[in-house]
Amino acid sequence: MSMNAVVFRGVEKGVVVEKRPIPKAEPGSVVVKVRYAGLCGSDLHTYRGIEPAGENPDFIMGHELTGVISEVGEGVRNFQVGDRIVCPFTISCGECFYCKLDLSSRCVKSQCFGTPGLPGAQAEYVRIPLADSTVFNAPDGIKDQNLILMADIFPTNTHSPPLQYFAASNATSRLPPHLPDGAPPAVVVIGCGPVGLCALVSLRHQLGASARLIAVDGIPSRLARAAALVGAEPLNFREIPDVAGAIKAKTDGGRGADAALELVGREEALRTAFAAVRPFGVVSSVGVHNGVGGVGFTGAEGYDKNVQLVMGRCPVRSLFPKALEVLRANEGRLECLTENVVPLSGAVEAYERFERGEVQKFVFSMEE
Repeated sequence: MSMNAVVFRGVEKGVVVEKRPIPKAEPGSVVVKVRYAGLCGSDLHTYRGIEPAGENPDFIMGHELTGVISEVGEGVRNFQVGDRIVCPFTISCGECFYCKLDLSSRCVKSQCFGTPGLPGAQAEYVRIPLADSTVFNAPDGIKDQNLILMADIFPTNTHSPPLQYFAASNATSRLPPHLPDGAPPAVVVIGCGPVGLCALVSLRHQLGASARLIAVDGIPSRLARAAALVGAEPLNFREIPDVAGAIKAKTDGGRGADAALELVGREEALRTAFAAVRPFGVVSSVGVHNGVGGVGFTGAEGYDKNVQLVMGRCPVRSLFPKALEVLRANEGRLECLTENVVPLSGAVEAYERFERGEVQKFVFSMEE
């Protein structure tokens, strides 16, 4: 038996849609008949050759999925055939030091879907190892195509109180509960793709209507969306020679933002975030950094500014319940990220358009 799948063949050949064998359940795993699979910005890291993919790449792409379990492997306790599920973008064992601390993204058995070591979700079927400690039952009341956001980008921008950790809450949990004179907090979001828009929605949800949100990007349509969604003040970095200076000019006394979220994964973006925050400000970086780039500032600069820097991969499994509450409260705002639904057969064109920045996000449907 075979299925259609999006396969990465290297930077020169790009992706192709071709037949692959339907995976079989192994002990501890489930096989899922995929309903929707997302095309994420981090998929472009592989597509562009930024993320290592081996000498002769030939693997199924994608790490965002919702679907229905079609086969259950020996030893799986929590799921059965027919269950609707949503799956985080990494697998986790639930038993190691990091999993027990709710830091599932650093599980000793962690693997990311859509990489050479673990076939991805942009296919009609996908096998999920460590199912009992990885998969979640899909909740009622949220559209399946919107649940795609729960696999990666929305939890990346919310938090669970014990962690006080990712993106928006990396920042908000580290701010003082009250600023002098009752001033509202000022937070800048650098990068207004899907992750950035989720961050802005999370910030507005957590900080309320009075918070000053500043959105930085180089694509006017993204900035317009940020302004329309949450009333963020837009700054186009392509039109402003000193972005950090422009951000500071928008804050009380020009002291700088209370927090900056860096969602791009580039050294220059992290440098801008550092330069834009005030002393004792917070820099939260969840952009995927590749290669040999640094953090954008020296130890001496960090010491002199008393900056707080938190960065790294989101432990989606650990944050899922809290993130789901925030998504449920803001689902209508975020449907703009899942409205571009295309059949899997259109994946090659979708990757090309996504790479050119023509579309905010694509969702692949397995129903032609």
